[in-house]
Amino acid sequence: MRHRKAGVKLNRTASHRSAMFRNMVTSLLKHERIQTTHAKAREVRRWADHIITLAKRGDLHARRQALSILREKDVVYKIFDTAGERFGALNGGYTRVIRIGRRPGDAAPISIVELVGPHEGKKGRRVKKKKKGAAEPQASAVPATAAAGEEPAAAEGAPAEHAETPDEPVQKSPSAAAAEDGPVLASTDDPSDGTPDPVSGADESPAAVDARGEKPDTEK
Repeated sequence: MRHRKAGVKLNRTASHRSAMFRNMVTSLLKHERIQTTHAKAREVRRWADHIITLAKRGDLHARRQALSILREKDVVYKIFDTAGERFGALNGGYTRVIRIGRRPGDAAPISIVELVGPHEGKKGRRVKKKKKGAAEPQASAVPATAAAGEEPAAAEGAPAEHAETPDEPVQKSPSAAAAEDGPVLASTDDPSDGTPDPVSGADESPAAVDARGEKPDTEK
């Protein structure tokens, strides 16, 4: 009876089996992925989870226990330095096994054993991080001028309605301009050639017109 006998024999002796799994778990922690048969892959997961649990504990006794299993000191230092940050949120399940087919020749099932990436849980699910602080409020689509009661400026290219145009000078007729300028006084430097007046048609000479523009009284 095999009571309290964990693990598989794999048709090997105890010393052969122990040496083989020590080499395999060292390679797995060093390269983070190895390819082997499915039966060995399931067994090497137990060894890898035990080493990572020791690394998360991190004390001197745990380091010595890991050194008694792993073949390389550099791998022990690496896993003890990164295990707390990488696997601190996980309670087991530090590795995964992926079937990739069968081996040519004896058709043995082949699998890949790899370490779970950072921030990943079991079955490849990512652990959601809590967002720090409240979400920032979205900016309002209405500009500040519209909120204050002012009319927003017209968009470029749009026709402006009720646009104010600069005052243009109003063309006035000659009669209106003369009325605004006041009465026009007659010039005192009229020529004495005796030409008829274009308005009245009378033949008036400078002698008949005094300096104030009035005719002399000839009846006196």
